Amino acid sequence: MTDDAHSDQAFRKLERERVADRIMEDLRDQILRGALPDGSRLPPERDLTERYGVSGATVREAVRALTAMGLISVRHGSGSFVTASADRMIALSIASAIQLKHVGAAEVLDILGTLNAHAAKAAAVHATDEEIAALRAAAERLASIDSVDESVHALKRFLRLLSEISRNALLATLCRFFADLQVELGIAISGGPKLSEWRRVAGALHPERLAVVEAIEARDGDLAADRVTAYHQRALELVTATPHAAEIRISDPGYSHVIAALLSSRPVAGTR
Repeated sequence: MTDDAHSDQAFRKLERERVADRIMEDLRDQILRGALPDGSRLPPERDLTERYGVSGATVREAVRALTAMGLISVRHGSGSFVTASADRMIALSIASAIQLKHVGAAEVLDILGTLNAHAAKAAAVHATDEEIAALRAAAERLASIDSVDESVHALKRFLRLLSEISRNALLATLCRFFADLQVELGIAISGGPKLSEWRRVAGALHPERLAVVEAIEARDGDLAADRVTAYHQRALELVTATPHAAEIRISDPGYSHVIAALLSSRPVAGTR
């Protein structure tokens, strides 16, 4: 085969890849604009090849790229479906950064405190009385810890509500990821879902949670932010109280497992 033939093959391959990229970008734009909403079925491959005037191989290449981004899920025998969730996309990005930069567990736990302080300050201004009442009810469910599963569910709900009533959608999405991660890390670091340890951590924080609610009820944003900061500092102290916890980094198998589990389960069902 001549050099010219080799060059021609390379050129055709490059052009095909560029076409696939353009198809991927067009479909991604439709997904992000909502023209192809979350849960909807992607048009069949045959329809896409006709629409774009390309081969099936080029369409499949574009779909593979969207699948790698977490925007499409291919179900063999059923087709391709849109799985574009803001929670999942942010989780993928943040978790990748955590792993790439070898961020420690304590650093991850600290981030949620900063985010929730902003959320609490905004909630004191923007939340309705009904939303604040729901936040108090969520906090009251944690007055006694009788079951790990039930208290984990209640704690995630409290943290999610705290961010959601801020009326800042991006902030709430970031907080949801870190809240779930904080709770799961707390369980992992304490050696597993042991009721006695969970009572020591989650149970001891009940007064701090109520203090946050009271500040938001008083519509005092600065006080609410200060109390959230105090709550998270205390939580960090309790969660990292064991000698092993202070040394946990991304290389720790338990920590890596928590990250992987959150990625595979986003969005987390039943905790909102």
